[in-house]
Amino acid sequence: MATLHVFAGSHAPDARPTVRRIGFADLGTAIARGLDDFRAMPSHVIFLSLLYPLVGLVLARLSFGYDLVPLLFPLTAGFALIGPFVALGLYEMSRRREQGVPTSWRDAFAVLRNPSIDSIALLGGLLMVLFVIWLAVADALYVGLFGHAPPESLGRFLTDVFTTEQGRTLLLVGNAIGFLFALLVLVVSVVSFPLLLDRDVGLVCAMETSVRAVLRNPLPMAAWGLIVAVALAVGSLPFFIGLAVVLPVLAHATWHLYRRVVVI
Repeated sequence: MATLHVFAGSHAPDARPTVRRIGFADLGTAIARGLDDFRAMPSHVIFLSLLYPLVGLVLARLSFGYDLVPLLFPLTAGFALIGPFVALGLYEMSRRREQGVPTSWRDAFAVLRNPSIDSIALLGGLLMVLFVIWLAVADALYVGLFGHAPPESLGRFLTDVFTTEQGRTLLLVGNAIGFLFALLVLVVSVVSFPLLLDRDVGLVCAMETSVRAVLRNPLPMAAWGLIVAVALAVGSLPFFIGLAVVLPVLAHATWHLYRRVVVI
């Protein structure tokens, strides 16, 4: 029964959410409301506390060798794959604020008591698996083109990437593969996590609703994916610190995008 609940939820099978057609203006509205949520409930301190140790580990590793350098871009791009899961608590904060309930950053942990937590955890596990596969593929691509020896320096690595035939292949093929991973995550999760927080519909219904949302709104959803990718790229400079603002704003905006796309 517990397994059935994870996949099917507690709602009747015919209680299928309706997917609304949206336009590009809805994306702007979602971002504006995400910014408003961030100003009202600043959560950058939480992300700084998570990001600073990550930055420290990266810098420490770089100071002892350069074997991590080829994975810096895949690691940065990987935020787009696991971001929907990492942002769960911020979806919850936006949900509570929308309901007019007094909200602080501590309420982000209310997701742990959500009836859909098992379904959420399973979907999050799926994204983590995709993230690990993406890193493995990126590493295999680099090794196949440049060999197992780590680059001599960061400057040498950048020179190889931008001035050699192997580097151009790495950029072209790596970005193409990364795009496919990001597209898959967008399709199955763009509204899945907010929907599971909002209603115990089960994993199957949540993912199916997300797929329908993308199919019904291909251009706006493609634009949303591009906005997320560009924002994450900008926020990753320098040393990921900008993500302390970018990630919360995107997370709050994702909740409001869900509310404009899905009718419960």
